[in-house]
Amino acid sequence: MSTELLVDVLGEPYFAEEIELQPDDEGEVVATLISRRAAGKPTTRAVLHVHGFADYFFQTPMADFWTARGYDFYAIDLRKYGRSLMPHQTPNFTLDITAYYEELDEAYRRITERDGHDEVLVTAHSTGGLISPLWLTDHGRDVTGLVLISPWLDLQGSLLLRTAGTKAIDQVGARRPYQAIPRTINGLYGKALHKDYLGEWDYNLDWKPIESYPVYAGWLRAIRRGHARLHRGTDLQSPILMLSSGRSSHPREMDDSVSCTDIVLDVEQMWRWAPKLGRHVTLARVEGGIHDLTLSAEPVRKLVFDQIDRWLTAYVERG
Repeated sequence: MSTELLVDVLGEPYFAEEIELQPDDEGEVVATLISRRAAGKPTTRAVLHVHGFADYFFQTPMADFWTARGYDFYAIDLRKYGRSLMPHQTPNFTLDITAYYEELDEAYRRITERDGHDEVLVTAHSTGGLISPLWLTDHGRDVTGLVLISPWLDLQGSLLLRTAGTKAIDQVGARRPYQAIPRTINGLYGKALHKDYLGEWDYNLDWKPIESYPVYAGWLRAIRRGHARLHRGTDLQSPILMLSSGRSSHPREMDDSVSCTDIVLDVEQMWRWAPKLGRHVTLARVEGGIHDLTLSAEPVRKLVFDQIDRWLTAYVERG
């Protein structure tokens, strides 16, 4: 597998390396491991971050926090996302979320065996917050903790959609996996983030479009199967911190709620299902936070990192 380190698109001190993966039905597949080392003397502590849907790593305030605390920071752009997306691929598509285990395993191997870290903590956002607990459970990875940032733990919407609708998705997804699922996207979340609109963040709109990407039946089938597994419980042994916004809202046009609530997922579902993840789960609401809490307004970001700091001190770094 490729291990050549190159300066990342974010510029120094970020570096990127390609992970070559097994081909799938669309052909060649790669993932990308991004890294930034902590300042000062070498450390044996590391963080691995896993992004969400229609996303990739560009959240530098998160890396600032972890490296300042003495952790080497790593983030992975999963197959068909961000830096890893290739011209012949359907963006963000998979038929089974366990497919991501291949690159997560290799990232973990490089962080531990190659780079010499014996303490690894995982952070994950949104869809990454669904994938990561299942990966840690299925492959028995030894991590010091898991931080979930607005994890996608259930399908938002009516009970009918989550029951009969899920059965229909399962059937269509098995027969016609590339059939697009109709949905309405107003682009408000993207416009609230990107500097070309109303936000403060400069990121690649080819990798994270303002109006997201199409959702396909086969992909949604894989997600719902992941939700069902998670709802049965994962019994992780490591301490877990689950962070969410204070509330969700559903604006149809730009208003104040866009910049201070989660307009993508249902925070009540996060709070319902997070305790199923393990034996030691800490829950925290951050008032004024948006879906990706680390991209909230600066005063709110400080509250987010303060929560992580307190949790680390209490449950992870005691030794």
